[in-house]
Amino acid sequence: MVPTLFGRIQTRLWLLAVVGGLVTVLLTPVLPVQAAVADKYRTTFVVLGAVAVIGVAWELVYHLLMQWRWEKDWPTLFGLVTAIPEGVLVGWLATQGLLPFLPGPVPPEVFAIHFAVVWFVVWLVANGPMRVPFVRWRFRGGRLL
Repeated sequence: MVPTLFGRIQTRLWLLAVVGGLVTVLLTPVLPVQAAVADKYRTTFVVLGAVAVIGVAWELVYHLLMQWRWEKDWPTLFGLVTAIPEGVLVGWLATQGLLPFLPGPVPPEVFAIHFAVVWFVVWLVANGPMRVPFVRWRFRGGRLL
């Protein structure tokens, strides 16, 4: 079954909160930035939150674009490539210091490392291991609840 809009939004938020949160906790201490650990965590979690919030808006755009596809769904590779427009938008906001609650502008290389690692791990989990604990996920249009 093709995931519904509501199912994709639920899945995105759950994956970013659980998987993205865990990856962020593990990755933040080794990011190449000179700052207090608390500021590093604050920055990375603000960026993760921005990806979640702005990602819901992107889902609406993707849903509109999918209406012109025969299957009304993305091929798996498109799900990975959607990182580009999302990363460019959130990256620009983060590096300019325009995201609320940021202690300051995020260095571009720090953003790129954090975003790329989180996005890739979330994409891998969504296309593989997630289907084990959520056996019926596919049949419920991607909804978790």
